[in-house]
Amino acid sequence: MPARTSLSLPEDVRKRLQVLDGDGLSDEDHVKEKLRLVQDFLHLDAQDQLTNLEEKMKSSEISKEDYITKVKALLVKELNLENGSHVDGVEQNGKTNVRVRRMAALKDNNDLKRLSGGKHDPVCSFLFVESPASTRVTRNSGKQPTILSMFSKVCVYHSYFLPDTFLFTSFNTQYLDDTDLKFFQGDPDNALDEPEMLTDERLSLFDSNEDGFESYDDLPQHKITNFSVYDKRGHLCPFDTGLIEKNVELYFSCVVKPIYDDNPCLDGGVPAKKLGPINSWWITGFDGGEKALIGFTTAFADYILMQPSEEYAPIFALMQEKIYMSKIVVEFLQKNPDATYEDLLNKIETTVPPAGLNFNCFTEDTLLRHAQFVVEQVESYDEAGDSDEQPIIVTPCMRDLIKLAGVTLGKRRAARRQAIRHPTKIEKDSKGPTKATTTKLVYQIFDTFFSDQIEQNDKESGVKRQRCGVCEVCQSPDCGKCVACKDMIKFGGSGKSKQACKQRRCPNLAVKEAEDDENVEEEDVPVEKTKKVSHAKRKKQTQCKLTWIGEPVKTEGKKQYYRKVSLNDEVLEVGDCVSVSSEDPSIPLYLARITSLWEDGSGKMFHAHWFLRGIHTVLGESSDPLELMLVDECEDMLLNYVQDKVNVTYKAPSNNWFMEGGMDVDIKVIEDDGKSFFYQFWYDTEFARFEMPPKTSQPEDCKFKFCGSCARIKEREEQEIPRAFEPLESEDKDSKALYALACFKGEQFRVGDGVYLPPESFNFSVKPSSPVKRSHRKEDVDEDLYPEYYRKSSDYIKGSNLDAPEPFRVGRIKEIFYHRRSNGKPDMSEVKLRLYKFYRPENTHKGVKASYHADINQLYWSDEEVTVSMTEVLGRCQVEYGEDLNESVQEYSSGGPDRFYFLEAYNAKSKSFEDPPNHARSAVHKGKGKGKGKGKASAAQEPQESQNELSAPKVSKYRTLDVFSGCGGLSEGFHQAGISETLWAIEMWEPAAQAFRLNNPGTTVFTEDCNILLKLVMSGEKTNSLGQKLPQKGDVEMLCGGPPCQGFSGMNRFNSRTYSKFKNSLVVSYLSYCDYYRPKFFLLENVRNFVSFKNSMVLKLTLRCLVRMGYQCTFGVLQAGQYGVAQTRRRAIILAAAPGEKLPRYPEPLHVFAPRACSLSVVVDDKKYISNVTRGNGGIYRTITVRDTMSDLPEIRNGAAALEISYNGEPQSWFQRQIRGTQYQPILRDHICKDMSALVEARMRHIPLAPGSDWRDLPNIEVRLKDSTMTKKLRYTHSDKKNGRSSTGALRGVCTCAEGKPCDPADRQFNTLIPWCLPHTGNRHNHWAGLYGRLEWDGFFSTTVTNPEPMGKQGRVLHAEQHRVVSVRECARSQGFPDTYRFFGNILDKHRQVKCCLPVF
Repeated sequence: MPARTSLSLPEDVRKRLQVLDGDGLSDEDHVKEKLRLVQDFLHLDAQDQLTNLEEKMKSSEISKEDYITKVKALLVKELNLENGSHVDGVEQNGKTNVRVRRMAALKDNNDLKRLSGGKHDPVCSFLFVESPASTRVTRNSGKQPTILSMFSKVCVYHSYFLPDTFLFTSFNTQYLDDTDLKFFQGDPDNALDEPEMLTDERLSLFDSNEDGFESYDDLPQHKITNFSVYDKRGHLCPFDTGLIEKNVELYFSCVVKPIYDDNPCLDGGVPAKKLGPINSWWITGFDGGEKALIGFTTAFADYILMQPSEEYAPIFALMQEKIYMSKIVVEFLQKNPDATYEDLLNKIETTVPPAGLNFNCFTEDTLLRHAQFVVEQVESYDEAGDSDEQPIIVTPCMRDLIKLAGVTLGKRRAARRQAIRHPTKIEKDSKGPTKATTTKLVYQIFDTFFSDQIEQNDKESGVKRQRCGVCEVCQSPDCGKCVACKDMIKFGGSGKSKQACKQRRCPNLAVKEAEDDENVEEEDVPVEKTKKVSHAKRKKQTQCKLTWIGEPVKTEGKKQYYRKVSLNDEVLEVGDCVSVSSEDPSIPLYLARITSLWEDGSGKMFHAHWFLRGIHTVLGESSDPLELMLVDECEDMLLNYVQDKVNVTYKAPSNNWFMEGGMDVDIKVIEDDGKSFFYQFWYDTEFARFEMPPKTSQPEDCKFKFCGSCARIKEREEQEIPRAFEPLESEDKDSKALYALACFKGEQFRVGDGVYLPPESFNFSVKPSSPVKRSHRKEDVDEDLYPEYYRKSSDYIKGSNLDAPEPFRVGRIKEIFYHRRSNGKPDMSEVKLRLYKFYRPENTHKGVKASYHADINQLYWSDEEVTVSMTEVLGRCQVEYGEDLNESVQEYSSGGPDRFYFLEAYNAKSKSFEDPPNHARSAVHKGKGKGKGKGKASAAQEPQESQNELSAPKVSKYRTLDVFSGCGGLSEGFHQAGISETLWAIEMWEPAAQAFRLNNPGTTVFTEDCNILLKLVMSGEKTNSLGQKLPQKGDVEMLCGGPPCQGFSGMNRFNSRTYSKFKNSLVVSYLSYCDYYRPKFFLLENVRNFVSFKNSMVLKLTLRCLVRMGYQCTFGVLQAGQYGVAQTRRRAIILAAAPGEKLPRYPEPLHVFAPRACSLSVVVDDKKYISNVTRGNGGIYRTITVRDTMSDLPEIRNGAAALEISYNGEPQSWFQRQIRGTQYQPILRDHICKDMSALVEARMRHIPLAPGSDWRDLPNIEVRLKDSTMTKKLRYTHSDKKNGRSSTGALRGVCTCAEGKPCDPADRQFNTLIPWCLPHTGNRHNHWAGLYGRLEWDGFFSTTVTNPEPMGKQGRVLHAEQHRVVSVRECARSQGFPDTYRFFGNILDKHRQVKCCLPVF
């Protein structure tokens, strides 16, 4: 023991000096540690000597060895030690086996200076200390030593203290300058070693007989309180971060109590020191359902943990925290499998931890910190589940968490020391989903289809599962105990099932399959041009006997037409249907109707009007094999191609069709005799539209050769050719032939009409300063301050409108003419238009800023003229002088989308605005001139409108039932359009139902399960349990809704197990509503991926049900941003119309929008389908921006909670004037935003205001948070194989995985301004572009989410200028909700209501 020193040293320093002898360090290390311990207590003259020695070594006046020798002598003198024994002596018995290696990552002193903050200690040689694998004594390692023999040598406790540098503590990957680093403060004097403690009579387990222990089969169990866990050097350590699994020796000191004692106080306990080393730790479920029981196992006993010591409490709190969080996550996802990552954050942040735990709230940082553990517990839960349960691990929420936190799957199931003895007790939702109420027709369709699919897929399921092959689960052996193993031949089974071991079901593959199946909904992809599929039929001729019956009915040139022909003694006549063989025997027979028979030089011929089998439509394999579709495809063929005569009948809807819903009908329409088929619809192969067969008039004199397909094709071709009518007197008779009217694509255009043209049709005299595609990257960035900025390699910003095209050009027709040929006759090959140009506000010299305050339909007259071809015209519009209107501009504009007005003329030369000239103020329809009535248009070109004014047709309001109504966004849109009156709504979620009632007081809102309500109606009930009247058959004229898909969204294929879930899904229930009520119109809206789920099988079966009911139907994908909101939101829309009604077409886009967000085609069975829109990505108006949407809203701060505030200003943009409404509203409601944690708020505060800013712009600094705590700097400790080093040579990796190695949990860092998880996994997730991203004033919102989170799926949720997330009202405006629309509940309820609906506009 050292003598007393003359220095005034604290007791803990003296203790650490004492134990340094046994650490087996080199002289250099020993001196370094001694110096670090005492340098702050040395006398001033000694400190001066040390400084002098350091300077001499730096200047090479003395060598390093001399320096160490002189420092050693100085310490001997200061500490008054004899012969320097404490510097040189090494305790042999207690020698610690350590090895020292130089850190490979630190190449030179500059690296070290940079990483250690510039400090450079010349004594320190910058070494990294690592423990070898230690030899553990376990019950399975041969003869068990007795307690006293095992502990005959009391282990010496060593403390190891390093200087304040970049160096790590042993094994923990903690940094010595880390404020969280703590030391064990030592044991009380009366503490016993483990052998003595276990034989203490107070525990009543052993007597003094040493051999008694060996007779026990199981380890004794005790409880411990006031415990601390530490490593060999006295650092307090967590025991759940993988140290035990790496054979790092951890010990614990505590007070041991009998197993029956539940009191955590110290009374009655036995103080014990340095128990261990710990062989394993374990969880044994929740005690009473809230608190987990955690335990240690040493070589001789099990210990259940009660209460930690005061110094260890913060470390143990993290363990309790993550265990309880796992319970929250599993229970939440078990009940809500469709929940998003944002929904889970909402659950976590609103959960109050139970009393008695050492933490009071959860945050997103908490979830990410414990993500690995949480996912492992989810895997454990999935393993314990039934084989037919969908694993929680593949839910959207868990997939997002796995990606964001960089979780390693399969780790929990690998062989390791930690033992979870019993699964964590999870409250299981025994209620389960409600069984779907279905009509007989819907049930039979699903059952018939799946009976074949199930059998086929169940056979396929015999194939052994694929594996990723690299995770620990794939590389582990079969367990031999589960059902799958017992069936394996090697374990004595039959080998029939060929299923993988239940313990070896690869989690990586399961998650990957779920990801592949559910693509990112709003993925930005370039717009592709539609490729038309060739329908050429390769037919096979047959050997047959052909004879005409009767005389020719008509002769035209060389063609002689007949009514009948004998084919192999069977009579065929015009109107009969026949089959034709294909060259490919795998292709079923082609079927056609004979529309004419003739003979010419080619032989005996017929004209075939083809039918299309259902399997060749979008229905695919779900179609009725006997159902055909009428299509506009036909051709001339030799009669010897005919194989046989078939019967094709038209199935017309019954007169009582509307009342036949829900009845027990046979799904078979006709019997299958091999030659009988039926059809109900005409099918559009390009747009996938099923419509009632068109009625084409048949001329009396052409019955023997009339083809409806040819007539319709000719009509469409005629419409594509511009024609001019009603010639006028022309002053310029030599060059032009003037006309008053032109027809193009079925629409008429007169002189004075407004027309749309592509932006490239003409340019303007003024070239405004359009926004330049600017690079948002800075080349001179300080990479040490902004270490993640290098990830911003692309100039593209998601949410930017820089690539949005210009809206259509608008012109007024001055002249319609043909050029004259040299012979004086009109050249009718091309119709020309002479136009006046209209300027939009942004086309003037004022530029884009002018358009912000102007109405989107405001134009400026111009006397500039341009000549264009009629083929360039995209459509007709109405442009009026505002002063000539008989109504207000607002009333005029609300009459329809194609209405524009102007109040001024623009002079490009003088760049001035003037009064319009007289010829601009009145659009005169000329056309009463010479030759009126001559040159009439063909039937295809007859003008369809005689009035110039465009007006939306007035329709009666349909009585509507809104199922899955949410807060009413879909209904609000229909109400604004004036086409529906929602009398009934069904919404199970109470806050949304209350919001619907607030905004629709006249609507009956059912807050019940839709299945229960349908069952009541189908059983004849008139009211529900609350006395609310139920709609009856014939009441509902329109049905709309968006059924959730969570029941089957995680499946990768259908089999006997997954079918039961699908048939009970809400999609099936919703289709049954349609079948029972038989409304005139039906609308189903859903996420864009609805049309792609399960190889489009969900789409196919939905359409199949509608077709079988007799509905005309179609599907399409629309982009909300093209219809007037500043948001990208693609939605699948299925439309259906009853027989006799007109199937609506999808509306043409109104606003231009970012092309990357406008990929709206759908590929089904390798065929690409598009909706019926003809304008593509064009639009008549400019795009609506974030600035348009919310720049007038008053400034608020993070956590703003005032439900009603004043606007504090007038609306600034057209959108704001529309959204506020015409009535004066001084009060602004729901301009509230989430209160983010102190750390998140600090991150938001440090995100720059520049467009495209996100987490990659965060500085790596320490900042003080609003709760007075300090953040830490993110440490870069590993090289990055992909990204190399920074320009200053700094490391870029934050985990061992950056080097291509498995992740090390000890590398995780928390409470940093730059979230550790983002650089950790950024390389494989597009650098997490957009997380913590700001909205761009001139851009648009990402898809509105249920809970705006900076690290959620749509991370770009920060206000463009304010340091907060977007408010409820801002999100509502992005969805098109008027400011008067009310929401109900707390802030997260309101966010969810806003998100869970279709945009109103």
